Parts: sequence; C-alpha cells; structure tokens
Amino acid sequence: MVIERKERFRQLVVDDLPRLYGLARRLVGEEAEDAVQDCLLKAFRSLNTLSDESAARSWLTAILVNCCRDRGRARLRRPDEVELEEAERFSLFRRIADEDPFPYSDSLHMDFLGQFDRDDLRRVLLTLPDIYRVPLVLVHMQGFSTKEAATLVDAPLGTVLARLHRGRKLLEKRIWEYAESHGLLKEGTT
Repeated sequence: MVIERKERFRQLVVDDLPRLYGLARRLVGEEAEDAVQDCLLKAFRSLNTLSDESAARSWLTAILVNCCRDRGRARLRRPDEVELEEAERFSLFRRIADEDPFPYSDSLHMDFLGQFDRDDLRRVLLTLPDIYRVPLVLVHMQGFSTKEAATLVDAPLGTVLARLHRGRKLLEKRIWEYAESHGLLKEGTT
C-alpha cells in the first residue's frame, strides 16, 4: 500500500519537477529548492485529497505558490542580517579625528556633519535594517522615550536599548561610508 502510494506520487511529479523548480526560482530565488521540497512534502501528505490525477499539475502549482508565499512571509518576519561586529568597533568620532578630512578646521566633527543635508541623512537612515531604524527614528527623531518605543515595537526594553546602541553604531559606519562614496570628505564640498 505504502509502496503503491509512493510510486503513484512519483509518477505524478517526476515530469513536473523542472517546471516547478523554474517557477520557484522566479518566486523565491535562491530558496527555490527548499520551496519545491516543501511543496512535494505537503503534496505527498495530502495525496489522498487529489481526486482527479489530470488536475495534478495545477494542484502542485497551487501548493508550490502557497509554499513560496509562506517563505516570503517568513523572510519578512526575519530581521536583515547585518555584520555588527565591525560596526560595534567603529567610532565615527575616532575615524574623523584619525582621518582629519578637514585639516584646517577648529570644529572638525561639526564640519564633517555639516556636509550632510536632510536628504543625505535620510538616504543613509534608509539603508539600515528596520529592526534598528525604527527604534532610532522613534527615540531620536520622534522624541519617544525608550519605554514608549519598546511598547510601540512590541519588544522588551532591554532589546530596544540594544537595538538603539547597535543602530547608532551601524548608522555611524554608514554615514562615514556614504561620505566617502559621495565625496563629502573634502573641504568646501557643501
């Protein structure tokens, strides 16, 4: 009985695998193999619900689309992975002092920050993952307390404090990188 079921399932899907994989590549990219595997597992488990084998192609497609949709939703719930170790060691204050981009300045840090307009800062801020950007905006731009921000993002206070710290460090690093890539480290570029 089990062998018959496995053989029946194999016959239903074997010719359709390249098409399923191609569809999954377009829907979820690098996760295509996993999505197809999820699809096949779900299809095998619910094989008894397939009453008309001529509908197997559309049945498998519907299952695959749902699996891809589930992967997309899961990806949205996962925070973006960011290399924080390097950002944690980065200090904008020290970098500006070490690099001395404005050698004749008496207020080096203010001169550096003066190179940025609102749009520059907005662009840099938008490069941060939501998990760090949202608390930074709530606390430092909208004036919410950290407790209020924790309530708004539905996270423990300690988690929000850690995200604020990491977010500030990452923002400093991204500000420096933006300044380098946009030629803002030369005197008189404003």
